[in-house]
Amino acid sequence: MQIYLNGELKQTACQNLLELVQELALEGKRFAVEQNEQIIPKSKLEQSPLSDHDRIEIIHAVGGG
Repeated sequence: MQIYLNGELKQTACQNLLELVQELALEGKRFAVEQNEQIIPKSKLEQSPLSDHDRIEIIHAVGGG
């Protein structure tokens, strides 16, 4: 299926947001996920299925000093 990830078209076989986060190697890091303009809590990622043409925004925090 095709989704929009941070504004860019991406082909994915992921079935839910948790699989997408794992595919992007963000698991264990600080990030926020929005699916079709709705913020999704991390506890709900696995229960949030992906559909063709979903708009996903993933913001991850970067530390520094």
